[in-house]
Amino acid sequence: MSRVAKYPVELPKGVEATITANDITVKGPLGSLKQFILPGVKIEKDGEKLVVTALEGVPSAGANSGTTRALVNNLVTGVSKGFEKKLTLVGVGYRAQAQGDKLNLSLGFSHPVVHQMPAGIKVETPTQTEVVIKGIDKQVVGQVAAEVRAYRSPEPYKGKGVRYSDEVVVIKETKKK
Repeated sequence: MSRVAKYPVELPKGVEATITANDITVKGPLGSLKQFILPGVKIEKDGEKLVVTALEGVPSAGANSGTTRALVNNLVTGVSKGFEKKLTLVGVGYRAQAQGDKLNLSLGFSHPVVHQMPAGIKVETPTQTEVVIKGIDKQVVGQVAAEVRAYRSPEPYKGKGVRYSDEVVVIKETKKK
């Protein structure tokens, strides 16, 4: 049995969970999310808690129960609080500007980079070198942040590029003669 699956998922006020045979739907103040239930796992509603258990006789049920519990917890957190990723732009002339559902980036190329945000994702630029990506689906928020970072990932000699705000870039020493 997974150690993660031992702990129930608490449902905060205003969050409802609907469990069917193959999936779970969680509705909250920020929206609604749906997740497929992995094989060998059973989810039960116990008052204001969701309990994930592994079924007997299924080989991967223990691992799937921990994964399912983590995914359900992300659903509950997403519809109640939401998720956000912060990116910083490091480099001379590197700028970002949010325009509706598009992010305009100036990253030292000969052309501006325009990234279209998917549905349900909001982008903000508090300053010209900061980007905040917000949404209710943790996987989509992380994927969009990774795509924006991939336009110009941090290089190891000067550290220029797009990086996560908590990322530490180890700077290499230059070649000596």
